Amino acid sequence: MPKKIDPNVRERCVRQVLDTLSQYPSVTAACEAVARREGVGKESVRRWVVQAQIDGGQRHGATSEELAEIKELKAKVRRLEEDNE
Repeated sequence: MPKKIDPNVRERCVRQVLDTLSQYPSVTAACEAVARREGVGKESVRRWVVQAQIDGGQRHGATSEELAEIKELKAKVRRLEEDNE
């Protein structure tokens, strides 16, 4: 099971990447640099940044709110299916 990262660390990483993006050739390079400084995985930072961009309307995809709703609805369907068995 993946370890839980402090939400403050997550927010700080996303903010650092977005604030320094112009200094790097790509989002991936910025994420790698921030991940190294913060001691977290570069893929984790990249996913957080992508999700922040989606949530901010800068990228297409399901927002965090929509993903939470989907997760909740899937759990509800699973419970209903179990009740019907």
